[in-house]
Parts: sequence; structure tokens; C-alpha cells
Amino acid sequence: MGVSGGNNMTGSPLYGAFIEAGVEAGYPLTDDYNGYRQEGFGPMHMTVDGGERTSTSRAYLRPALKRSNLTVITGALVEKIEFDGKRAKSETLRRKRRKHSFDAAKEVVLSAGSIASPMILQRSGVGAASDLKDAGVALLHELVGVGYNLQDHLEVYFQFHCKKAVSLNNKLDLFSKLMIGVRWFFFKTGLGATNHFESCAFIRSEAGLKSPDIQFHFLPAAMRYDGTPSVKGHGFQVHVGPNKPKSRGKVAITSVDPDAHPAIEFNYLQHKEDIAAWRCCIRLTREIMTQSAMDTYRGAEIQPGSNITSDEQIDEWVRANVESAYHPCGTCKMGPVEDAGSVVDPECRVIGLEGLRVVDASVFPTVPNGNINAPTIMVAEKMADVILGKAPLPKEGVPIWIANDWETKQRNQSSM
Repeated sequence: MGVSGGNNMTGSPLYGAFIEAGVEAGYPLTDDYNGYRQEGFGPMHMTVDGGERTSTSRAYLRPALKRSNLTVITGALVEKIEFDGKRAKSETLRRKRRKHSFDAAKEVVLSAGSIASPMILQRSGVGAASDLKDAGVALLHELVGVGYNLQDHLEVYFQFHCKKAVSLNNKLDLFSKLMIGVRWFFFKTGLGATNHFESCAFIRSEAGLKSPDIQFHFLPAAMRYDGTPSVKGHGFQVHVGPNKPKSRGKVAITSVDPDAHPAIEFNYLQHKEDIAAWRCCIRLTREIMTQSAMDTYRGAEIQPGSNITSDEQIDEWVRANVESAYHPCGTCKMGPVEDAGSVVDPECRVIGLEGLRVVDASVFPTVPNGNINAPTIMVAEKMADVILGKAPLPKEGVPIWIANDWETKQRNQSSM
């Protein structure tokens, strides 16, 4: 996978100002949050190589398409896995209204994601007996954890007016977008060669935590997810959310019909600690954004709004404005066999069955405290070696930074 810093924060001075504000608020700098020190403020990495997004398709699938032992079928829907006793023997899929069955010489590897992987297992008769009965599916093998333990990251974005013309809001008109696209098409450079989240932070919400539990993405524009501006003139925003939620949800099929929509219950904000974590997020973010490093640029707070201060106001605003960060995971939890909620073992084999693995983000026991793209790729890399029978690399004693006073201090100092 190609990893870079996009435009390396050259697109706007707001990126650096955000980092400076974090340092002023008492948090450390970090050059590499994926390395020695996660905690702190610094530049953000992105899977961009040569100005292009290095998706798993581009990095892994395309180079493998020339292999004689690889066949890629698109536009298909997997209906279920067929078993011979407790061994997965084939899978049935539908494409262009025709059914196809593919036999497994050794095993079936299910990598359909945190929503579809448990659904395929359930349609195949693997899951909680009560869920399968409700959907009209005959039970083959009971695993009560299939579809449960659903987790996700939520986020809101703080928005501010910008007093200087240094944001990207003046690049949202059609002509500017056209010129950005032309430059990217011919040279793979400029604003089309980045996702614009070029500075970030990971912090601890309170003393007593060894690792960060709040994540920030900084964007030098005030805009909505559909790409339209939120304000006239210039603005900026920081996306923030707790990255270790305690609430758990569920995915369950509603019918044996593979076209039937599942019942998905995320149960966001059901755990009292998640509500408390959001109050910390709002207050700590506001404190960071009001540091002197932002004074040159920071105008009025657009949202949440300076009037949102009490616990009750914060709770109400978060519930009305929170959005998914699109990190669903955990629905085929990896864990020990004796844990009734486990679905796969440490080698991603479905517990109690033979010849069947699940390899995707659904196997995470808990959501990682960061974006889940790279961790999902890491699981796939590891399991590819396991499936091929490759010996693991020797363990390395890589040092990881942890604040010496983490038990008693939330950060080095506070301007509160």
C-alpha cells in the first residue's frame, strides 16, 4: 500500500495552526501516529501514492489479475454456503438471475464485510438459533455471536468562520473544481491528489487512560459531506469523536431471501460512558480551537454554537448532529472458543466448523482506536500468510510512547 501525506499541509496555513493550537493546549507533537507515538497532534497519513488513492483493488487485486489461478466474478450476490456435515464444501451465488455453485478444494474464505459476512453465515444456517428461526432458516450450527457485537465510530464536526481567505471554501465552485480535476488528470498533483484531512490528533479524554480515545481530523473548509459549502465566505472545521465506544449493536437477516434487507441496530449512544465521552469531546475540542494559535483565523463558532454548553445541551446537539464515520465492525468477533460470543478463532476459522474462515473487519473484537482501513488490510495480510502456511515473522520489541504521568494527568498542562 502506498502511504503519503497528500500535499503535506501546503494547501492552507490552517493545518499547521491546528497543530500549534494542540501544543498550546498541552498536548504533545507526533511525527508518526502510526509509529512510536500515537498520542498528539501532527500530520495525517493517507493511502495515496503518486497522487492516486491506493485502494485494496489497486494495490492487491489489479497486480494479481494476471494469475491463471484467479477468477474474478463481478455483479454477483452470494446466497449461502453449502456444507457437508460441518465442513464448508461450496458456495452458491446468483448472477444475472442465474445460480452458480463453486466447490471449495480446501476452504471458503468469507470477506463480505461487517454487514454482509454475518448475513451470509446466517442464511447458511450459522448463527443464533432464535435469529435463524425468526428468519425462517434451518439451524445448521449455533454460534450466538454471529451478527452481534456491532460497533462503529461516530463523529461530529465543529465549524468556524475564518477571518482570512486561506480556507478551501473558495474552491467549491464548479470552475475551481474543473481546474482541480484537469490538473489532477494530467499531472496527479494539486488539490485532487489529497483527501484534504492533512492534520490530525489523538488525545486522551481523561487521566487514567494509557492510550488516546478521541480522534480529530482537521479540514480547512466549512462544508457538508455532499461537498457543498456550509457558509458564505471562508471557514474551517474539525471532525471529532470518541474512538472506543462501549455501545454494541446487531445485524440480523429478516428472511432467507438474499435480496431482503437486514435488520441493523447500531444502538448508538446507549452506554452511559459513551454519552460522557461525547461531553468530553465537545468541551476539549472547543478548548483546543480557542487557543491563541487559531486567533488569527478563528471567527464565530458556527456549530455546535457557543450557546451549547451544559451537559443537557451537548447531549441533545450530539444526538441531532452525530454521523457515522463508516467504520462498522465486530459482527463475527474473534476470540477464545470458550467465549460464547466468539465467532472465529485467532486464525479466523469459524468456531465449530471446518473449511470456513471470515477475514474482514467483522472479526475485530473491539473497534480500533483509529480509522479501520489499515487494520483491516493488516488482518488480511496476516491471514493470507496463515492460509499459505507461512511462518510468522519473529516478534520485535518495538517501543511505544506512553505518557509517564498517564495515571494522574490527562496531558502535560491545561489552559482551562
